[in-house]
Amino acid sequence: MTKVLVATDKAFAPVAVKGIREVIENAGFELILLENYTSPDDFIKAVADVDAVIVRSDKADKTVIDSAGNLKIIVRAGAGYDNIDLAAATSKGVVVMNTPGQNSNAVAELALGLMVYYFRNFFNGKSGLELKDKKLGIHAYGAVGRNVARIAKGFGMDCYAFDPFIPKEAIEKDGVKWIGSVEELYSKCNFISLHIPANSQTKQSVNYGLLSRMPSPAILVNTARAEVISETDLLKMFQERKDFAYLSDVEPTNKAEIEAGFKSKYFCTPKKMGAQTEEANINAGIAAAKQIVNYIKNGDRTFQVNK
Repeated sequence: MTKVLVATDKAFAPVAVKGIREVIENAGFELILLENYTSPDDFIKAVADVDAVIVRSDKADKTVIDSAGNLKIIVRAGAGYDNIDLAAATSKGVVVMNTPGQNSNAVAELALGLMVYYFRNFFNGKSGLELKDKKLGIHAYGAVGRNVARIAKGFGMDCYAFDPFIPKEAIEKDGVKWIGSVEELYSKCNFISLHIPANSQTKQSVNYGLLSRMPSPAILVNTARAEVISETDLLKMFQERKDFAYLSDVEPTNKAEIEAGFKSKYFCTPKKMGAQTEEANINAGIAAAKQIVNYIKNGDRTFQVNK
C-alpha cells in the first residue's frame, strides 16, 4: 500500500487533517501523521519507507531525502519551497511540488493586519494613523501580492506594484499602478510589502540602497522570507532613520539587537503565522494530498518545481 507521511512540526488544524485523510484513504493509500515533533531525527525515522511526504515549513534536507528508500514525491503545503533540498530530491528521482495560491489570502490578511497594528501604536490606547491614502508598494505581484492589493484597496490605500515577471496590463487591470523598477517602487512608497521568494537572485537583495530611498515614514512589511533582507542594512536603517519601522512574520537573526534599541519600531510574530488559519490549512493541505494522488495514479506533474 502507498504510504503518505504528513510531517508537520506545526500541525495542520484538525479539520485540515480530516480532509487530507479523506483524500488519501479514498485513494486507497495509508496516511501516517508526524505532528508537533521536536527533533529532526523523528522526521528522518518516519520517512524510511514512505512513498510520499507532505510538509509545511519542515526541512526536507538531503539527510531526510537520502533516508527515504521508497520516496517518490514531496509536496510543500504552501508556495515557498526553499525548505526542500531540490538538488537532493532531483538526484534521487523525487518529484517536488508546491501548492501555489492556497495560503495567499491568509498571508495577505496578516500583512495588512501588521500595518494596522503598527499604525495604531500596537493598540496601546494612544492616537494613531489610518492606512487610507497611504502609498503601498507591493514587491512581487504573485498570488499573495494580488490579495494584498485587493485588501489594501478596501482600506483606501494607493497601491503600486513591481514584478518583472508580470505584464503591466495584468497589474493595471486590478487597479494597481505598475512600476518599472524596484528602485522606483521604494522611492515612491511609505509601505513596502515583501512577497519575493528566497533564491540566489533575491537573498539579501532588500538592502540599504533600496530601503534608504523610502519616503518618511518608511515601513517595511515582510511576510516572505528572512533571507531576502540584508539584516546588517536593516539595523543600519534603524540607526539612521527614526521614521523607519520593520514588521515581520519571520524572525531576524539580529532580533535581540533590534529589540534592545528600537522596540517601538519593530514587531515580529512569535512564530511564522502567515498560513496559520484554518482556511489556509484546509486549502493547502487538501491540495497537497490531491496532488500526491494525481501524481502517483496519473503521473500529473502540474505543480512540479524541480523540473
